[in-house]
This record gives sequence, C-alpha cells and structure tokens, in this order.
Amino acid sequence: MTFSITRRRLLTGSAASLAALSLSGCDDVAQNSNVQSVLEMAERLTMRGQRLLVSKDTLASEFSEPDISPVFKPNGSTAPDSEDYARMMETGFADWRLKIDGLVERPVVLSLTDLKRLPSRTQITRHDCVEGWSAIGKWTGTPLGPLLQSAGLKPGARYVVFHCADELEQTMDGSGTYYESIDLIDAFHPQTILAYEMNGKDLEVAHGAPLLLRVERHLGYKHAKYLMRIEITHSFAGLWGGKGGFWEDRGYEWYAGI
Repeated sequence: MTFSITRRRLLTGSAASLAALSLSGCDDVAQNSNVQSVLEMAERLTMRGQRLLVSKDTLASEFSEPDISPVFKPNGSTAPDSEDYARMMETGFADWRLKIDGLVERPVVLSLTDLKRLPSRTQITRHDCVEGWSAIGKWTGTPLGPLLQSAGLKPGARYVVFHCADELEQTMDGSGTYYESIDLIDAFHPQTILAYEMNGKDLEVAHGAPLLLRVERHLGYKHAKYLMRIEITHSFAGLWGGKGGFWEDRGYEWYAGI
C-alpha cells in the first residue's frame, strides 16, 4: 500500500536522523519546541488517517511456511543486563511471572505455564525495523485482548504499558527499565499477541524470552521484549519521559503504525 511504504520511509529517515543526533551528543531537535510540535501534529494526523482508512480489525499480511526468513536478526537488546533476569534464565524461567495490574478489576499474575494453557494464536508475519530491514517469522502466543478482558478494565483505561526486564534506560540515563505502550484499539487487535514461541520453538533470549509483544501493524520498536508487567493506565504522565516508551522519550513517534 503506497501510504504505508511512504510513511515507513519517512519514519525510518526521521528516526535514524534523531538517533544519529542523540549519539553525537546533539539534542537541538529534542529541545526545539517548534520542531517537536510539528512532529507531534504529523503523528496525530497519521494515526487518524490510517485508522480512518483501515478498519480496526484489518489484519497485517500473513505468509506461509516457505516464506519464513532463514535469518531473523534480533532487534534492540540481545540480553537484559539484569541480575534478576539472569537468575530466571538459569532456571528456564520457571520462577518468571507476568503481572497485569493498574486500572483493572482483578489483577493477574501468570507463569509461563499458565500462559501456554490459554487459547493461542499462531501467525506468520513480517517484522519491519525502523533501521530499514525486514524479516518474516512464525509466532505463537496468547491474544492480548481476551487476557485484558479477563482482568476487567476499569473506567478510564486508555493505554497498555509493557514493562520489561531490560535495564537499558538505567544504563543510559538512570531513568528506569525499558518500557513501551499501545492503546486499547491495538491491544484488542486479533494479531496482537503475547508470544512465547518463534518458528515452532520457545523464544530465545535474543528474541525476547520468555515473552514478547507482537503488535503486527506497528514498526519493530513497538514489539516489547522480556515482558515482566502489563500496566493499564489512563496517561503516560508518571512514566519516565512521559512519551509512552523508551524510544519515544528520545524522539521517536509513539504511533508507529504501518
């Protein structure tokens, strides 16, 4: 679809430029309120335009087994720099637990075994990275929407925030652990799953073990890895930079739909 391709190229170029500025120590863009206002307006228009043109339940393209990429390189971190995570990895994540809390009626705590007992979905989809590469993989996991329904969303619930084991934020500037977020429309999309398998095998550490968010209508940086907690909230105000995600706090768009 021409709209998606054009937007992806625009976002890739913008994000790469912002990343380069950040790495070089230049934060003029981040501090320029006029530039930020234009970017935020463009993001809102893009989200509204895409959701006007595409049904909230429209599926991202799915592929067949022969289409699976022979090499699917990891995006982002390849292993959390966390002592707690290292201990869980040593036991095969037997002690790992996923917490679902915030604006819910019934907070939930689930083991990996619990998640694997729930209804699952398998999908073969393409991962599009903001760095410009793509790969096709097969993912199996539990759909997020029904899980949130079982917890019971309270009035005012608007966003789903994914807190991860990765301590990249603490390493960079001490702001906290890695996090990402989506809204309820994307959370209840049929292809939004909490994946515990890739290509028929348990997730490897480099790809987000034990649990990875797959939100197939978004660019790769929205696919949070090493999930530990899912928080339902009404705003991002109390979350580190307040923009809704690790990369968003550093200039990337919050809405990365493709």
